[in-house]
Amino acid sequence: MRYFAFLIFLVFLSIYGCNNTLTGNVTSSQELYEDGIKTQVYFCPKDNCGKIATNIIDNAESSVHCAFYDLDLKDLITAIAKKSSTADVKVAIDHGNYDGQIKGDGIKIAKSKQYMHNKFCIIDKNKVFTGSFNPTDRGSNFNNNNLLIINSEYLVSNYENEFDELWNGMYASGDKVKYNEINTNIGLIENYFCPEDCQEEGINKILNLVRNAEKSVKVAIFSFTHEGLGDELVKADIKGLDVNVLVERKQRNVQKSQYTRLKDFGVNILVDGNKYNMHHKFIIIDSKIIITGSPNFSFSGYNRNDENFLIIYDESLALKFVKEFDGLFGEGEVV
Repeated sequence: MRYFAFLIFLVFLSIYGCNNTLTGNVTSSQELYEDGIKTQVYFCPKDNCGKIATNIIDNAESSVHCAFYDLDLKDLITAIAKKSSTADVKVAIDHGNYDGQIKGDGIKIAKSKQYMHNKFCIIDKNKVFTGSFNPTDRGSNFNNNNLLIINSEYLVSNYENEFDELWNGMYASGDKVKYNEINTNIGLIENYFCPEDCQEEGINKILNLVRNAEKSVKVAIFSFTHEGLGDELVKADIKGLDVNVLVERKQRNVQKSQYTRLKDFGVNILVDGNKYNMHHKFIIIDSKIIITGSPNFSFSGYNRNDENFLIIYDESLALKFVKEFDGLFGEGEVV
């Protein structure tokens, strides 16, 4: 049956072609090395991501620059307001979710036809937090999310440049990332901002990593409509890799969803068991490489919205995501 499905898949590709020409050539900055890099990752709701983010802002000394798709956590809003009296505090918020709870000269409403879908902060110009976590009550206390904290001079520079673009009204546009690849003591880190870095380099890098996986691919995604990534997961499964995909239950039937397609090809794909939202957006390659950030796996995520993501080649960090994935996947089901 799987062989027959594979033949159908090949016929489909031969008729309709493939829109993704994968070259593997990602524009890189000059050879860089940074020592002393540490990462911390938290998984909501079992970790109190809202409290963690609030404490980080409370402890900031000189600056807090944040770009949020959504924000309603009262303690975090209070922390931002208090910190603005002693530090350089600026927050950009997507206009579609702005409810007026936080106001002032340090607040910029991102008015764009596309989503300003970021969820990052730069603290004291020495660390960044990012991931899938929106600082909302649901994002912290009910939805499944990840919050990644990393100290890096080069990443801070990248995120500050991106924040400056947002602050100056450049949404879903801007310069390509300055430091795309950073060699560090924990391994290589790659940084992408969408759409400027993602329409070709970023998405092609993700597809190539899935294509070149040797043992396993684990995917946890809120919304999955990207056909090119669906293609690569089908091919990886047919090659005999351990492919497991978890999608948000309420997103499985949206237009162009890959859920039914992958299920029909025999991929081990489940819907989540959280009655709220499984909001993660990560991929684990061979339990050694983690891809995480704000984009859903969709055309808009990589080509239209203002987004960011990281690829980190650190087995110890990847294994923490594996533990999170395995727990959620164990609660999933086929529908």
